[in-house]
Amino acid sequence: MSSRTPDEPPGLRTGTLSTADISFFVVSAAAPLTVMAGVAPIALGLGGIGAPAGYLLAGITLAVFAVGFTTMSRHVRGGGAFYAYIARGLGKPVGIAAALIAMVGYNGMEIGVYGLLGSATADTTHALWGVDTPWLPIALAGLLVIWYGGYRSIDFGAKVLGVLLVAETGILVLLAGGVLLDGGATGELSLGSFAPGNVLVPGTAAVLAFAFSAFTGFESTVIYRREARDPDRTIPRATYIAVAFLGLFYAFVVWTVIQAFGEDRVVAAAAQDPGGLFFAAITTYVGPWAADLMHVFIVTSIIASLLAFHNAINRYALALAEEGVLPAALGRIHPRHRSPYVAGAVQTALGAVVVLGFAAAGADPYAQLLLWVNTPGMLGLMALMLLAALAVVRHFRRVPHTEGALRTLVAPGTAAVLLAVAIYLVASKVQLFTGASATVDTVLVAVVPAVFLLGLLLAHRLRRTRPEIYARFAEEPPADQPTAPLESGAPSCPQSTPRPTSSSSAPASVPPPSPATPLSPSATD
Repeated sequence: MSSRTPDEPPGLRTGTLSTADISFFVVSAAAPLTVMAGVAPIALGLGGIGAPAGYLLAGITLAVFAVGFTTMSRHVRGGGAFYAYIARGLGKPVGIAAALIAMVGYNGMEIGVYGLLGSATADTTHALWGVDTPWLPIALAGLLVIWYGGYRSIDFGAKVLGVLLVAETGILVLLAGGVLLDGGATGELSLGSFAPGNVLVPGTAAVLAFAFSAFTGFESTVIYRREARDPDRTIPRATYIAVAFLGLFYAFVVWTVIQAFGEDRVVAAAAQDPGGLFFAAITTYVGPWAADLMHVFIVTSIIASLLAFHNAINRYALALAEEGVLPAALGRIHPRHRSPYVAGAVQTALGAVVVLGFAAAGADPYAQLLLWVNTPGMLGLMALMLLAALAVVRHFRRVPHTEGALRTLVAPGTAAVLLAVAIYLVASKVQLFTGASATVDTVLVAVVPAVFLLGLLLAHRLRRTRPEIYARFAEEPPADQPTAPLESGAPSCPQSTPRPTSSSSAPASVPPPSPATPLSPSATD
């Protein structure tokens, strides 16, 4: 861990996170147990027994995206992740618009989940003890718990997420083991789920829409660059581990549940009781006690996801505060815990306002708070990945480099096409996610393009009214420059002069959820 002089402003805790730690953060954000028990049965009902292949196809697509994404990470040292990549490749106006989409997207993915926390915890207390618990106090208590987790040091958060992730994946492994040892419903395991005739069916498009949403958060590995040990190695490894684990694990678990009921009966069982499918399977093959544990671990899975997204949001806010785009106070680092604690407090307050607003309107915590807030967040993060893939291609077409064509052209170009298809699938099947009216769905889908246009207008205004802020946006910070503002709120980098642009040969680091951030020559401004 790096040392600092007494008069140096506190920065993030560098050299702290290992590959495993970062993997815990990003896999926890995806909430594997919640995705499997809560969403996979719907995918089975829509796509049939070929659903496991949908998760594999989504994983392959995102692995292709990760090739260009992690390559770009070696060429960007700043903390702006997605928006920094996009600004380098597609220009500062698009980068500023991407920054707004990132803030809306990550906040949407996190704040909506407080509704799920409230409803899932209420379901758990009813199932285990017959107690009916109102969802709002649970959600508000969750806000405080997540605030505290983000307030503490990043290594504290990594330890918590490590324990919770082991618990939620462990219960799914227990279910799978019970099914495999018993031979499933027929006593003979089948690979029919992966036969082309079961995969290439009309319902596969709906499965793919659900499958892509199940990986949300994997791209946030790059957000932790400044806190990672040997980030040029740690970040790519964590990214590939997260994608590979999620893709293979999701497909394996869904396949075992199909074996648990039998290929000829699982679709009917999923349609009849989607919320109880996994609980019925684990009760049959392991025991009622395991079903009780699964109820509890779903709640801890949701908490882990909330904490992972909360930490990612705080680091985005920190980066934008350092850029001068957000108030400098959001860039304050706690002197002892070395966490962006002001950003965390503001994010928690925003979450409380949204949660209380939905509660005051009498909204359903799952059908409205979760689904209506999460859906634009999910589309926003997918749009960021698409923009990042395009930015990787353009960046490496315009600057000298020694990277191969596979990493800089073929993989990101292919990923851009596949991600565009994925966004179309999700947007066209959005009613499956929301269960809302056509008007509500139209508004939810329109949020991301509306935020993008707002970002372009903000970029124009910054260029005209605050040219010094615009000039240094997404530029590489000098190697000896502090990375966080002083406790007094003064920005750590001088606001009067732009940061120098790094040369194309300078080593780079990695931002968050998407690839692509070139060196930002003036032509892209």
